[in-house]
Amino acid sequence: MPNDGAGDSLWQACVDQLAQELSEQQFNTWIKPLTAQVTDDLSRMTVFVANRFKLDWIRAQYAGKIAAMAEKIYGQPVSVELALAAREAPVRQSPMAALVETDVPREVAGLGEDPALAAFKNRLNSGLTFDTLVEGTANRMARAAAMHVSGMPGHLYNPLFIYGGVGLGKTHLMHAVGNRLLADKPDSKVLYIHAEQFVSDVVKAYQRKTFDEFKERYHSLDLLLIDDVQFFANKDRTQEEFFNAFEALLAKKSHIVMTSDTYPKGLADIHERLVSRFDSGLTVAIEPPELEMRVAILINKARAESAEMPEEVAFFVAKNVRSNVRELEGALRKILAYSRFNQKEISIALAREALRDLLSIQNRQISVENIQKTVADYYKIKVADMYSKKRPASIARPRQIAMYLAKELTQKSLPEIGELFGGRDHTTVLHAVRKISGERQQLTELNQQLHVLEQTLKG
Repeated sequence: MPNDGAGDSLWQACVDQLAQELSEQQFNTWIKPLTAQVTDDLSRMTVFVANRFKLDWIRAQYAGKIAAMAEKIYGQPVSVELALAAREAPVRQSPMAALVETDVPREVAGLGEDPALAAFKNRLNSGLTFDTLVEGTANRMARAAAMHVSGMPGHLYNPLFIYGGVGLGKTHLMHAVGNRLLADKPDSKVLYIHAEQFVSDVVKAYQRKTFDEFKERYHSLDLLLIDDVQFFANKDRTQEEFFNAFEALLAKKSHIVMTSDTYPKGLADIHERLVSRFDSGLTVAIEPPELEMRVAILINKARAESAEMPEEVAFFVAKNVRSNVRELEGALRKILAYSRFNQKEISIALAREALRDLLSIQNRQISVENIQKTVADYYKIKVADMYSKKRPASIARPRQIAMYLAKELTQKSLPEIGELFGGRDHTTVLHAVRKISGERQQLTELNQQLHVLEQTLKG
């Protein structure tokens, strides 16, 4: 068989296999329009994609699968590369290709634009998927709910309200929902937007008297993903328009996913009828990631940067950077840059040197004494009550919370913490840590109080 034929046969075999494994809609949208060239020795396959948006999506979702299939069929490794097809090339397109093309700029469509075009600028980041999100106990419930929504939009958990501190992955989950829905149903109208942009769009609609276009855009969606709804505070006209959009979308069985830094009833200066709508579906929290999850995040993100982070280094960093994923990513970037600049292998010593400023600030800020004072101030008790033998609930409860935070936010051992709380036994500290940790999962109000205390302590 001539080499060209062998290359064509290898690509066609991969396409045939994908046709069997994917739904018809997925296959027709993402795989069928692709073309490929294979080198004479079959060692490298270049897959041509119509536009940048689709290229990013194919890389994230299908490139690894295509490479594995090609290797299985050929019997030897085949390198798969992605490239943009030349504009004049007769690339086969699905009916949705022209609409997907409008996603490429990725900026929010202003109301001065053609609303039909604007509706398809979904602003999704194709790299933020369920596959690229590290799962752990901190986000397991939120992730499960989000996956359910992406598979059956408009049914259960509508609206889905996700809350938690900054940098914990709320936005990632929202993009994952949108990306999964578009992969399964490419003709869906999806929009990811920050609450501030919604405010801006309401203002523009009033200034330009373009409310028909505004309603056409927001009321016609299949899935609305809206970030940081706490920004609606004190904006009465915006809240009114969002309430109208909310009702319109629910009436047509569209789905709404929202995020906030607090649970619905904790939102300040938001109309009660809107808060009750936020709370009418499912509300889930994302917690700061636990140690094992932070380690996994560091190792995975290092690999994404074509670097290997030894597990012991990941543990060192994870133990010292506790607050959120964003800070972990920042720490990783510093370590990788320091390693490349100095041409040194990644080690604990190198990580300690790269993060010396961050570590010194953290060590200054968070001490058991600081935790005791902050918790005492918050619950309006005396700092001396932290060390005393008094046991009324009004004192014992804040003391247990302070012990829990001392274990979470410092490097102190249980016996060391017990000593700093009036010479208490380490088993007392362990009981407090387990009790507060368990109740945090169940009690929304306690969880919110702990978020506030953690953010205060971390500055």
